[in-house]
Amino acid sequence: MGVYLGLDTSNYTTSAALYDETTGQVLMKKKLLPVKEKECGLRQSDAVFHHVKQLGGLIEELFSEAGRVTLSGIGYSAFPRRVKGSYMPCFLVGDLVSRSLSASGQVPRYAFSHQEGHIVSALYSAGKLDWLKEPFYAFHVSGGTTEAFLVRSEGAELAVTLLGKTLDLNAGQAIDRVGVMLGCSFPCGKQLEDLALQWEKPVTGKVSLKGADCCLSGIQNQCEALFQKGAEKEYIAKYCLSCVEAAVAGMTQEIYHAYGKKPLLYAGGVMSNSLIRQSLSQKFGGVFAQPQFSSDNSAGVAVLASMAAQGESLQPC
Repeated sequence: MGVYLGLDTSNYTTSAALYDETTGQVLMKKKLLPVKEKECGLRQSDAVFHHVKQLGGLIEELFSEAGRVTLSGIGYSAFPRRVKGSYMPCFLVGDLVSRSLSASGQVPRYAFSHQEGHIVSALYSAGKLDWLKEPFYAFHVSGGTTEAFLVRSEGAELAVTLLGKTLDLNAGQAIDRVGVMLGCSFPCGKQLEDLALQWEKPVTGKVSLKGADCCLSGIQNQCEALFQKGAEKEYIAKYCLSCVEAAVAGMTQEIYHAYGKKPLLYAGGVMSNSLIRQSLSQKFGGVFAQPQFSSDNSAGVAVLASMAAQGESLQPC
């Protein structure tokens, strides 16, 4: 039994976590990347710069709180998804730091996708790591991804089969663009939710579905039209979130119809939204990550590193 370090340097958040196999506990530190007012994200070069500035301090804070720790392994997010050509420069920071720590401490390191980290952190926080023994459906809904897939554990790795996806904007992008339009700060999810909660009347959003795929650019267009007509910000916020919920619900229903029912996991930052979560729970009863494990985080790759060391997941890189 050992302690494993996880590092995740996404385009939204710098994160470091320790997972203790003995206690099953995660200690995590994370910090959002700074984004200028009225902007909807960062260039990759800026994201890399901010990760370089932030990651060292977070690791110092993490180990200061944890006390004396001997690492048994290191997991890190190396790319967005485990598919050919999936690459973002921001993950090079985690690669560099993990390589340095691995060499200095003579401990193995393990490379995972950011998406795999989201899946496992959600399972961990929901107490459902045993789901990895059987196939299940998972949604990863964030600013960088809006996908649904079948997840299976196949020998040395997680096998992820894509079942549905966005054909244009990601859900988090739509939320951020609408949020910035309404005066929220990027990333806009929490502030947009707070606005939406102030509108007490029911709101029904609409989206376009093509089988289990969705088109989300219409959300931004519809909300901009409402804004131009002088609709109240609270209504627009709730309408935007209702559209996102309708998209995920529609995709879920199509997948159930095409492939049958299986255990269902919702992960990714957008799935921490209380309105979306409540509606989907009522309709499908799926499992959700705790909010701190829904947004970008390093807990999943720390847990995956532990599994890898036991020969249950990916091999050392």
